[in-house]
Amino acid sequence: MEFEVLRAQVRAGESWAEAGDRLAPHDSHSPVLAVDLSSDPLRFRHDEGNRLSIRPMTPGDFPDVVRWVNEPHVARWWDEHRTPEQVEAYYGPALRGEDPTRMWVWEVNGRSVGFSQDYRISDHPDYALLSARPDAIGFDYAVGEPAFVGRGIGTSLLWVFLRDIVWPAYAGVREFFAAPDHRNAASLRVLAKLGFTEGLWFDEPAGAGRVDTVVGCSLDVAQVMGIQGSTRLVTGK
Repeated sequence: MEFEVLRAQVRAGESWAEAGDRLAPHDSHSPVLAVDLSSDPLRFRHDEGNRLSIRPMTPGDFPDVVRWVNEPHVARWWDEHRTPEQVEAYYGPALRGEDPTRMWVWEVNGRSVGFSQDYRISDHPDYALLSARPDAIGFDYAVGEPAFVGRGIGTSLLWVFLRDIVWPAYAGVREFFAAPDHRNAASLRVLAKLGFTEGLWFDEPAGAGRVDTVVGCSLDVAQVMGIQGSTRLVTGK
């Protein structure tokens, strides 16, 4: 069930997410999800038919991750195909605490459908130069299961990930930052729908001598999510 919030209805000092919570229909008990925050009115919805959750990744998820990154719709943007050994070498250090990046699995009604990661941009000095704020929080994500692509589920899962997992974990965070390939129209549209704005285009080494041109996309966290300190329930915990 969708509903709309005019930007003029957002109170002084109130975020768009908080306005959505306040003005949501009272006959629903499911979380408020962003549908499209790129224009006025802001569009939100309740999803009564799906339970969306985020949980920490474990080594037991690697077979799924291998399959997901090798799906054609993901492999096109994720450094081509990867073997199980390459996946373990790439993501294993974070799971063992050797890398500060946090890894997550996305679930719909208990079924694992994709994954994401978040990290402090300042932990990657070269990357930090590309964001307007060196204290920004970066993230990457992919819906791996083909059956869940193109249905709006990815937008909802990314909203849950950012609002319920990433935002509460970083005190005082003011910016979220992602950098999809400039040709990845679907990912750029998802980010725009969640309130991100496009910024600098830059070249990023992608292995095997290839260089990809990506688009820096930033979210004003205070405007969209609110000031850190909320006591909202963290999904999947």
